[in-house]
Amino acid sequence: MKKISKQYQDKEALELALLAGKAALDKKAENLVVLDVREISGFADYFVIMSGRSTRHVQGLAQAIDDEIGSKRLKAGNTEGLTEGLWVLLDYNDVIVHVFYNETREFYDLEGLWHDAPRVEVPGQ
Repeated sequence: MKKISKQYQDKEALELALLAGKAALDKKAENLVVLDVREISGFADYFVIMSGRSTRHVQGLAQAIDDEIGSKRLKAGNTEGLTEGLWVLLDYNDVIVHVFYNETREFYDLEGLWHDAPRVEVPGQ
């Protein structure tokens, strides 16, 4: 496990979610949504959901987010689905990032499943 820099050890989940969102927007993520699931989920505080135009774009978005968070030594995350590039899940404990290929996102409709969760505004969006 990576050692987390002292200056970032106390980063709150919201800051981490917004950092992931900004990294994604810098790489041209589409339809970025941050959901506050603290009141309705026992396993995460925020979901960051976005789409990529192709499987390569999805993989690139996921890698850029993980690189940004890793470069600051914020959290060591677990990654699922990177090889396929249809739905990549980056798990940073309190923040779960979902990077979807467009059609896959429509099929699973996470925003619909978590429709009770308030949306968080991402600066620069």
